Amino acid sequence: MDIVFIHDLQIETVIGIYDWERKIRQTISLDVEMATDIGKAGKSDNIEDALSYKTVAKRLIDFVEQSEYELVEALAEKICSIILEEFSVPWVKLTLRKPGAVRGSKSVGVIIERGKRGA
Repeated sequence: MDIVFIHDLQIETVIGIYDWERKIRQTISLDVEMATDIGKAGKSDNIEDALSYKTVAKRLIDFVEQSEYELVEALAEKICSIILEEFSVPWVKLTLRKPGAVRGSKSVGVIIERGKRGA
């Protein structure tokens, strides 16, 4: 199994349960790992044979910027569903960070894996 990844993709969105959070945009940070087979793209050197991290990132940016979730858990689940369904990957690991959400910490968030990792 090979992995295509995106690290520290920062996106502004409405996220949170408090009234003041519903009125502002906050930055979240995503780390995404996606299982794929890079063999064909490695041999052909053609983007058509690859899982395009640029295309995935653009889709996530478009979705997250328009979303208004209360919980990071709900946003994380939807992001993983988009990746699994729209990009036909068998497995995804997502780290979603919400910087500054807890005083004294750099960030808080969730790490989830969905799908079958395989070999």
